[in-house]
Amino acid sequence: MKGHPLKRALLVGILGLIGGLAQADDTIRIAHIYGKTGPLASYGKQSHDGLMLGLEYATEGTMSVNGHAIEVIEKDSQLDPMLGRSLLEEAYDEDDALLAVGPLASSVAIPMLPVAREYRRILLVEPAVADTITGSRGNRYVFRTGRSASQEAVANAIALGQPGVSIATLAPDNDFGHDTLAAFRQALTGTGAAVVHQEFVPAGTANFEATAERLFAALADVAGDKVIFVNWAGAGDPLASLTAMNPNPAEIRFAANGGFLSTLAGYKAYEGLEGANYYYFEHPSNSVNDWLVEQHVARFGTPPDIFAAGGMTAGIAIVEALRRADSTDTDDLIATLEGMHFNSPKGDMLIRASDHQTLQSMYHFRLRSEAGVEWAIPELVREIPWNEIPLPEGH
Repeated sequence: MKGHPLKRALLVGILGLIGGLAQADDTIRIAHIYGKTGPLASYGKQSHDGLMLGLEYATEGTMSVNGHAIEVIEKDSQLDPMLGRSLLEEAYDEDDALLAVGPLASSVAIPMLPVAREYRRILLVEPAVADTITGSRGNRYVFRTGRSASQEAVANAIALGQPGVSIATLAPDNDFGHDTLAAFRQALTGTGAAVVHQEFVPAGTANFEATAERLFAALADVAGDKVIFVNWAGAGDPLASLTAMNPNPAEIRFAANGGFLSTLAGYKAYEGLEGANYYYFEHPSNSVNDWLVEQHVARFGTPPDIFAAGGMTAGIAIVEALRRADSTDTDDLIATLEGMHFNSPKGDMLIRASDHQTLQSMYHFRLRSEAGVEWAIPELVREIPWNEIPLPEGH
């Protein structure tokens, strides 16, 4: 949208006021803004396949709700933050999208958040994880069906927090690393476990030898159960260094987040590693997940991965909100989404009204290897229900 700033502001205001009315008699247009090309294209495909499956499932194959056809408009952010922002403006303005879904990366999501507020249209974030998306940078038009970074960290604390457990942690030296480990430490309160040492290193670190030596030294004279929790998001492989250098394999065990099937393929050497994850196709036991697994295998030849489940969740949430609100007015949809329970491949979810973060189950796992399976299997220890995960507001 170009032209004089005052005219632009007036037009945005008009669009926000009449957008719902315009949609009432037309096709419901949903923009999916994601990295369709680029280094994360395979993850983008997961997300889009899942979204389409979710819309199909929730509409029982009709791809319509309340008598209105649903049209999905794909927009390729190429993982470029400014391109993602401009594509969202384009979606709301030129495409008259009722709402948008995406993107993959938090770095792309954050510049998009003010656009949703400016146009007064909903942005449903899936799967970007930065806490600030539903925290300090969020607004009333932004919702997230995916997990937050702290949600995963708190779930790991629940999985590992037992009396007498001493934990040393490793994380990148950035907002992600510090914020998630702060949530992890807070969630350990009252469990009897304690963090005895922390290491924060640059996300680009490739050599972890010195870091590993400090972690092992911190646990050397500690009695009881000893754990090194790796909360990593970077280029290197700290687990490989830790495993190779572990001076007491029988005494010191490792813990980490779960991950994609491609991540788990690299975890075959870490049998016994423990932690909590967002999704593994064999963990949830419900009819929605059964349908997702069956359809994904039939159509794509593989079990669904993390972003496929997340995309399906977003699709179901959209249809449920439209159906229950029986309206395409943005304010009506916001009122419906806030506090909405809905079913998903992971079972019951709740969109928290206070910050628009979706509360959901996580899964305590322990890795094992099995001949003929190309990845390490995250064997389920137990499902951690969302009402047992004390996620701080704004996370």
